[in-house]
Amino acid sequence: MIIKISKEDYNKIIKQAKEEFPLECCGLLAGIKTEDEIFIKKTYPLTNIDQSSEHFSMDPKEQFAAVKQMRADGYVLVGNYHSHPYTPSRPSEEDKRLAYDGNMLYGILSLKDQQPILNFFRIIDNQLIEKLEWLFA
Repeated sequence: MIIKISKEDYNKIIKQAKEEFPLECCGLLAGIKTEDEIFIKKTYPLTNIDQSSEHFSMDPKEQFAAVKQMRADGYVLVGNYHSHPYTPSRPSEEDKRLAYDGNMLYGILSLKDQQPILNFFRIIDNQLIEKLEWLFA
């Protein structure tokens, strides 16, 4: 499975994470799925209502509005993303525990180092299944 994301959406995620630092940022990923690829066509930044640097909860009203808009745009929900302000770009135990759908992408952007690092993962049954390859569309 290959993930494709535009440089613009990649930069939007980084910008949001830096603006909300030291808190975790979060959002939804919309796009098109094929058998071999996921094309991320749009990001939907959401409010972290937990206001925490160690975990996040998405604002439910914003989530609903984002899903409604992505459907209107002809996209499907392909995953979500959040930032790790101080830790690496890999799922924490809490991330694995809260992963609800093995078909979704879980994007994690680390701001731990000078250069932000974005990775996408599949998580099934609370276990990290794989880190997915991604490239700019």
